[in-house]
Amino acid sequence: MSRWDGLTRFIDDGCIELDSNVVERAIRPIALNRKNALFAGSDGGAENWAIVASLIETCKLNGVDPQAYMPDVLTKIVDGHLASKLDELMPWAYAAPTAPKDVA
Repeated sequence: MSRWDGLTRFIDDGCIELDSNVVERAIRPIALNRKNALFAGSDGGAENWAIVASLIETCKLNGVDPQAYMPDVLTKIVDGHLASKLDELMPWAYAAPTAPKDVA
């Protein structure tokens, strides 16, 4: 009875989920990737895998398509994007280039 208020809190607030299934489904791919990284071949390979996996999951959390993001950002870095402005290329600040509109 001492925990009844916490147990029934979702009744008073419709934003609170009854269970944690949404969160568990969201982190399942991360847990699977972590197990796959055990077979990276070396410590350096595992570190690189962790960086790439983190970037991909951060893209997904920010609504950015990872398959469009990665080649675009790598191209910008190769073309000389300033290291001092690297934060502009992070997934939460990334804006995919838009195609020019046809003018009729």
